[in-house]
Amino acid sequence: MMRAADKWLLPWLRRRPENPDPGIPTDIMLCVSDHFEPFHRTDRDGALRRMDEWQDKFTQLTSQFRDVDGAPPKQTFFYPIEQYDPEILERLATLCRETGSEVEVQFHHDDDTAEDVAAALKEGVERYQSHGFLSREPGGEARFGFVHGNWALDNSDPRGINCGVDRELEVLRAAGCYADFTMPSAPHPTQTRTVNSLYYAQETDEPKSHDTGIHAEAGGTSSLRDQPGQLLCVQGPLAANFGQRKWGILPRLENAELSGVNPPSIERFDLWRRQGICVRSRPNWVFVKLHTHAALERNMPALIGDQALRFHEALATELSEGSRLHYVSAREMVNLIHAAEDGHTGEPDSYRDHIYSKPEILRVP
Repeated sequence: MMRAADKWLLPWLRRRPENPDPGIPTDIMLCVSDHFEPFHRTDRDGALRRMDEWQDKFTQLTSQFRDVDGAPPKQTFFYPIEQYDPEILERLATLCRETGSEVEVQFHHDDDTAEDVAAALKEGVERYQSHGFLSREPGGEARFGFVHGNWALDNSDPRGINCGVDRELEVLRAAGCYADFTMPSAPHPTQTRTVNSLYYAQETDEPKSHDTGIHAEAGGTSSLRDQPGQLLCVQGPLAANFGQRKWGILPRLENAELSGVNPPSIERFDLWRRQGICVRSRPNWVFVKLHTHAALERNMPALIGDQALRFHEALATELSEGSRLHYVSAREMVNLIHAAEDGHTGEPDSYRDHIYSKPEILRVP
């Protein structure tokens, strides 16, 4: 709980979420940002076994549940570009076709240069497009969501490791990144002072440019998404969980991570919702972005096992009155954020493809 609390606890205590209008439904957009690493501490055979388990169990899970729009639970697989393997990616493509899930970009790197990062992103984007992944903007250019491996976006690790590029946000924007999904990282020291927010980070010459930014606002920030020096940051919920206490005294950290030892639950969902992450002046659209490392066997129960099954059953039967659930991908979440900025209200389902189109792999022939 206390690690990195010097960065986030006071901003969290000071923050006052907007209250939704009780006269209209509250739409909750639920996105699972999966730092999907099937090669983590295993060989290729082990990675393929993990893919087999996901293919079998996730398709079964998604066939049993639907949100208010008729969409099934879905993952956004942020796959590491430096771990490219054609067979693994083709298996992931099949999984996406069967479940409506999507693939975006993750990148682990250390002691790097802006030029090397740009080259790695260019190669990774081209490879992912060859599998039918990634979106395109109206002009046809490839666009992607991003997660920084080891949390060190924009050279933000105070130990000076796991990045090396101070102007990384600028590099990402130039490569086609439409939003970053790295935060929250607490209890890691890369955690930002900005919490529970959807905001535009302005690139600077200093590390950790995303420590602060301009909050997305209906009618107020839509122009920022086209400015090269700005990058949209989509944060997941971060809070002190007084419902779970260490030694029965200290509240535990709620950082939106799904794992085998901290699986999803309706109680956690209610805490996530209460953080009120929204586009300002649109509090009835609530954005809940979770993160996980779901390729690891120890975490699979939380995403494709009995723990996940109980969670989705609870969402189907125990959601608070006046709330509507929407399972969304990272791309769909950003489209809905931009739709709210553009003044749209009502049924979110109409805006899942507001700006960034479905990847080729999900398009109906």
